[in-house]
Amino acid sequence: MKKIRRIGVLTSGGDAPGMNAAIRAVVRTAIYNGLEAIGVKRGFLGLMEGEFVKLELGSVGGIIQRGGTILQTARAEKFKTEEGLIEAVNRVTEAGLDGLVVIGGEGSFKGAWELYKRGVPTIGVPGTIDNDIAGTDYTIGFDTAVNIAVDAINRLRDTASSHERMFVVEVMGRKSGFIALMAGVASGAESILIPEMEYNIEEICERLRRGHERGKTHSIIVVAEGVASANQIRDMILDRTGYEVRVVVLGHLQRGGSPTAFDRILASRLGAKAVELLVEGVGGKMVGLEGNSVVVYDLPYSWENEKSIDLELYKLSGILSI
Repeated sequence: MKKIRRIGVLTSGGDAPGMNAAIRAVVRTAIYNGLEAIGVKRGFLGLMEGEFVKLELGSVGGIIQRGGTILQTARAEKFKTEEGLIEAVNRVTEAGLDGLVVIGGEGSFKGAWELYKRGVPTIGVPGTIDNDIAGTDYTIGFDTAVNIAVDAINRLRDTASSHERMFVVEVMGRKSGFIALMAGVASGAESILIPEMEYNIEEICERLRRGHERGKTHSIIVVAEGVASANQIRDMILDRTGYEVRVVVLGHLQRGGSPTAFDRILASRLGAKAVELLVEGVGGKMVGLEGNSVVVYDLPYSWENEKSIDLELYKLSGILSI
């Protein structure tokens, strides 16, 4: 087994609260094990261009509470080509990296797998607010994004109640309704629209009418961006009911901000485990959390298996919003 002396860490794809906590865990676990830790700036783009920086204990001091990623992230279309992959592998070799920790989502994991197939030991750490990675109950950043959405909806409900209005709140989730479902249930939304379930606009409008008839003066509808735009839902409700409906799109507000305690702890556990696997000579794997245990899967598991939404929770949301 080749002795590991130096490992790299990069963040790729959309930023997620808790990525810095994961970087911190990787660096400090590496140093604890007598290894050098090298940060790769701007994800796979920086990997191809050799943007490496040595990280010491002090380099990651005071970052566990910070959102975003100190290593930054960028798109890298060239990395998807054979030429780009060869450049990246060459840079890894030149820098003397014996392993690489990749923090990101599905696309990042696929990139890590391509590097692994070309001889670079890689470990994937799931970091995405969408929570759409199979092999882990939670991805880094998801809990924070949900809490941000819940806080926003709570504030909107105060205004909705004061002005007797309905609000359609659009949250992130192109293919995944995890944020919409969790935030909707936690904030008591009257309707929740997610990509995994077909919605019936007539049923939604009828529920609004019943509420209005019994004296309810405000309602909140949460919609994942992958279902439809909030403006489209607003227009359909207006056409069928005549009710005044306001729209709020949370957008990238859900990505920023200080990570929750849950995300900080999750990132710390997964980042440390990634380093431990590299030290053991393991590569081509992802780490995740199932129950309260850290688990390890082959990287392709994350995209070859579909992570399903909790349909019982979705059903409960309908019961509680009558």
